[in-house]
Amino acid sequence: MAKHLYSARQVALIREAGRVVAQALELIRQAVQPGATTRVIERVAAEHIAKCGGKSPFLGYQFPGKAPFPAVICTSVNDVVVHGVPDDVPFKQGDLVSIDIGCIKDGYIGDAAWTFCVSEPDEKTKRLLTAGEEALYAGLKAMRPRGKLGEVSRAIQTLVEGRGYSVVRDYVGHGVGQSLHEEPQVPNYLQAGALLPIIGWTLQPGMVLAVEPMVNEGTANVVSTPGQWPVRTADGKRSVHFEHTVAVLPEGIEILTKA
Repeated sequence: MAKHLYSARQVALIREAGRVVAQALELIRQAVQPGATTRVIERVAAEHIAKCGGKSPFLGYQFPGKAPFPAVICTSVNDVVVHGVPDDVPFKQGDLVSIDIGCIKDGYIGDAAWTFCVSEPDEKTKRLLTAGEEALYAGLKAMRPRGKLGEVSRAIQTLVEGRGYSVVRDYVGHGVGQSLHEEPQVPNYLQAGALLPIIGWTLQPGMVLAVEPMVNEGTANVVSTPGQWPVRTADGKRSVHFEHTVAVLPEGIEILTKA
């Protein structure tokens, strides 16, 4: 597996794409209200990305066995873990809305995700949201130049399972830059076997990674209908998703998907 190492100039271009993503997520945060729909949210994102001179890396994305992805963003509500497709179902108070969004600008990609609650969350929902967000930042805190990728995985899994939740195994983070999905994969958990070579990778300056824990309220298992995009929790319980694009620099790490 080839490591993609980006120059300072290239990181700056990814940072600019990431800035567009962060701005769009803030607009989406404001738009997630009772009665709104994921179709409305997609329109907000599409208009902002286009205004900034970018385009979506998700629209038309090809995956074996599925039709090209039909939307600018992924909109996953409640028990949908990832790859939800925008629709016209109105939000209800207390819904959890996970938005995965990317932007291609000047040939480089920023990628991020965030989960929002429709109206004020109750205490149970706050705990789940907090676990997902803090798992992301635990993973980022564990990143350091010349450190091991497995330290990131361990930090995420330890926090999530310590809070009584589960980490999705079927979908992981990834390298990102000139393509939406590059090597290496970034697991949110440690496991012997096939993952062992990946988690032993050294984090070299110039690597750009999308770190994205998906945290389930119940089982880690997920299900999907053949040929369709949305992926749901196997037990119907809720899921949250938090993601930043991060550059490994000689002096440390930098979150690139910030406004």
